Amino acid sequence: MSMKAAWLAGVVVAVLTGISARAQQAAPPDNATLPEMPTQTTRTGKHVNRVIDLWLKNQPVYYAQTSGGGYEQGKALAATKADYITYEMEHGPLDFKELREFMRGLVDAGPTRTGHKTPPVVVTLPISGTTDALRANAWMIQQALAAGVHGILLCNAESPEAARLMIEAARYPFAPRVDGLAQGTRGNGSQGYASRMWGVTAEEYMRIADPWPLNPDGELLFGLKIENPRADANVETSVRVPGIAFAEWGPGDHGFYLLGRPGTYQGGGEAAPQMAAVRRRVLNATKAAGVKFLNACNENTVIDQLKDGVMICTGGDTPAADKGRAFTKRTDPW
Repeated sequence: MSMKAAWLAGVVVAVLTGISARAQQAAPPDNATLPEMPTQTTRTGKHVNRVIDLWLKNQPVYYAQTSGGGYEQGKALAATKADYITYEMEHGPLDFKELREFMRGLVDAGPTRTGHKTPPVVVTLPISGTTDALRANAWMIQQALAAGVHGILLCNAESPEAARLMIEAARYPFAPRVDGLAQGTRGNGSQGYASRMWGVTAEEYMRIADPWPLNPDGELLFGLKIENPRADANVETSVRVPGIAFAEWGPGDHGFYLLGRPGTYQGGGEAAPQMAAVRRRVLNATKAAGVKFLNACNENTVIDQLKDGVMICTGGDTPAADKGRAFTKRTDPW
């Protein structure tokens, strides 16, 4: 083959490949035949996900965090006073076998003091919240859900398209139709282990493993970390993606972008004007969209945070959470 012919063949292959990729992206599966979303829950009694029970009573929630950990760590955290557990794999070990063992430890040491099978578990993953990263790494979302967790927090969530791809990867193809979302892509086999962790049949799991409050029968919670200037620019639209239940503003990462390397500036921190402006923008966006806002809380700040509209606080096993629960007159067992 001559050099010119080889060059032309390469151009043709590149063009066809590009057309094929664009066609795949531009033609999501048809969801016209999917069932309609229920307008109200058909369930009675406790939710699998206790956070939903509390939010339905307009009660803020408080979480504990663990970075990795298997069966023994799950057993140790089964009795936590925290309302849910963040399982950190953004910077902690990305180990889905350990995550499964952690969930099994929660189950074996349960039920919780509130009568739930386990505390809810929300996972962070090392996926940059961009469209390309979500397309390439949706498998991580599906692996985490197959372990039986109750939600995903997308880090560095830069665009509404990335948020949408997360939700679509988490939904089954037969899930109720939602305007603005393509048909789900979660596959058969993912329900087996997860349904055992939830204490329901595989059939029931596939019915309720859907985002709440989008689906009033859903038990999964999906959140966004808005933690860089690119994410800030899109926050008002990102938090409105169907299936998003909460968001936070990520002061640690924002500080890197807005203030520089820690130790190189005087003062500042979260009180710096540019940082306070970002927090207020994200908080206002969540309020306008009707989703919950997450913020760090300590014993000195928790009351002011709750008054400001925070519905998710850190420190689930600390005096800060005790103080917050007392302030909102929570009567449920902790």
